[in-house]
Amino acid sequence: MENAGVTADTPKGPWGSVTPAAPPPPLADVMSEELARQLQEEDVSGGFPSLSPPAPDLPPADDASETTSDLMLAQMLQMQFDREFDDQLRLEERKFNGDNKVSISFENYRMVHPYEESDSSEDEVDWQDTRHDPYRAERPQAAPRRGFSGKGKNITTKHDEEVCGRKNMARMDKFAPGFLVGDGVQMDLKLSNQVFNSLKQHCYSEQRRSARLHEKKEHSTSEQAVDSRTRLLMFKMVNAGVLEKINGCISTGKESVVFHADGGRLEEHPEVVVPDEVVLKVFKTTLNEFKNRDRYIKDDYRFKERYSKLNPRKIIRLWAEKEKYNLARMKKAEIPCPEVVLLRKHILVMSFIGKDHVPAPKLKDVKLSSEDMKKAFYQVLYLMQQMYQECNLVHADLSEYNILWHEGKAWLIDVSQSVEPTHPHGLEFLFRDCRNVSTFFQKRGVSEAMSVYELFNAVSGLNVPFNEEKEEEFLTEIMVLEKRNEDHVQKRKKKSFAVMLEDGGPPLQPDSDD
Repeated sequence: MENAGVTADTPKGPWGSVTPAAPPPPLADVMSEELARQLQEEDVSGGFPSLSPPAPDLPPADDASETTSDLMLAQMLQMQFDREFDDQLRLEERKFNGDNKVSISFENYRMVHPYEESDSSEDEVDWQDTRHDPYRAERPQAAPRRGFSGKGKNITTKHDEEVCGRKNMARMDKFAPGFLVGDGVQMDLKLSNQVFNSLKQHCYSEQRRSARLHEKKEHSTSEQAVDSRTRLLMFKMVNAGVLEKINGCISTGKESVVFHADGGRLEEHPEVVVPDEVVLKVFKTTLNEFKNRDRYIKDDYRFKERYSKLNPRKIIRLWAEKEKYNLARMKKAEIPCPEVVLLRKHILVMSFIGKDHVPAPKLKDVKLSSEDMKKAFYQVLYLMQQMYQECNLVHADLSEYNILWHEGKAWLIDVSQSVEPTHPHGLEFLFRDCRNVSTFFQKRGVSEAMSVYELFNAVSGLNVPFNEEKEEEFLTEIMVLEKRNEDHVQKRKKKSFAVMLEDGGPPLQPDSDD
């Protein structure tokens, strides 16, 4: 009977009898450290190596802290799970809403109501929780949070003054790189829409102006520099053997740049001797001062016809051609001046006035004794008379800056603006030259220096009556004489071609651009 009872209680299977399973231990034993240590010892004794180091010996737990109720342990674990779930839900809510004006609350999906922060340990702080971050307040914020700030309060929109101010500062880097926009904390800068739009328009205007100036600089000469076309012409002269080498810039003026070079030879014209030292006068192709210079050439009967048919940029070449013909007249009258060697477009090659790469000083800079200064005055007076009477020219820009002192005598340079006395403003230009010369020598203490009226009559030979206290009357008389010359200008206009032949050849035709 006993065996039958045992047989009935023991479960059977197709492979034999089954050993009954041990009853499950209570949850308190599962969570206890003693049970864990016991299981670990059994594993070691059974031949299975332990994957974790043995736990250190812990002091026996206090009887008051032990909990034997499985329900209480389960509730504690569930509470901890609910809190972790709420923390994750709160992060998802923050990530989902972002900076939107209208936010969606996940409050109804939370497991713990209300959320209790006091139950969490102070030592255990989630690394994603930045509510208690001490550096959080110091981080720069581009703009304040938009949307409703609370019940009964105003709404913050994108048109808010503070929001727009900070947003405008952030946009400054797009069109004004390097502009200090602040850090959001100590330098919390803001720009109003009016100031931002003004700065933006100004930056765009400056960029367009800079582009125009850059393009203009590429196609024109500037101070102590030349454009690509001018450099190409200079290199062609060196390759052709006209110049041995170009040494550098001597001086710059309002209308030209002068370079020093070593002369070579002209294979096309072997009879022309190129001096050992020459200068290249490059006329600037900029038109900034052209309106002030056109009065010297548009009424000159020698170039009036061609002046009306050329564009403003090609007229610069006409200036170089005009100086060539004026120097040819002066050289024919044996006036000390540079000798023209070659003309290429707006580059004029002339003989060098100086020695050993050192240019002759200007009359303004040279220091002369009283006798030499007196001698210089009479030389200048004689040169002005020669130009007016023999060359039929008025310098029109004569001063101590355009007179060189070399080998004990005065040399005249820069005659591109020189005109004939029959020019509509020829006598006015002569009067201005006389004023400059008379004023300079009087300041240098030359007692023999004439007044401007006496010097004008001595050069022109017109014997215009004058009163030193009434300059207006003298100028009026000059204007009357200029009007009388208009008929003479018309007559000379018909003989312009013949005069050109006498001066050194037919008028040059405007050549094409390279």
